[in-house]
Amino acid sequence: MVGNVAQNHPSLAVFASDKGPGDAERSSLMSQAGTLLARHGARIICLADETLDNIPLITSARAAGGEVLIVADAAFQAPAALAEVPVERIDDPEARVKRVGELAQGFVGLPGSLASAAALYRTWVRAGGGAGGKPVVLLNHHRAFEAMRGMATDILSHSVSHADRVVVFTDNVDDLWNKVAWALNVTA
Repeated sequence: MVGNVAQNHPSLAVFASDKGPGDAERSSLMSQAGTLLARHGARIICLADETLDNIPLITSARAAGGEVLIVADAAFQAPAALAEVPVERIDDPEARVKRVGELAQGFVGLPGSLASAAALYRTWVRAGGGAGGKPVVLLNHHRAFEAMRGMATDILSHSVSHADRVVVFTDNVDDLWNKVAWALNVTA
């Protein structure tokens, strides 16, 4: 539990992708999540590894008055619509992942691609995993993270203290902020 995270305005690394099957629905989920997190004052951090797959999340968060930071490589070119979004450039992929983990007080996984789920896991592990004290909140829409839920129940619950706050699941976007706030012990 983190408690009173940055005056109740946490920095959240959000991982999502609108590529592949079901991309229209995932884009809608990203837009809803971006708006919700921004309205609650969360700073959203996005990792751009070769591509930026969460543009709907960023545009909706900014439209709602939210703060967004993209951590990318030196060659990254933001789409014109995101020209005003700050970009922190780090060429080394491992250093980029580590930087996102340092900046984030928590991690949010939205339904997306295997690549976005792998990036979330990699970043969380580099930030210390369960022992790092930074929770992961997964939007389990259409059972997108059901295998992870089972693993958290079977493995984490027996090996990580406060596992229920380390990996948290929600089934709908409306409850996403409640789970983030609970996991981080934020009052808002």
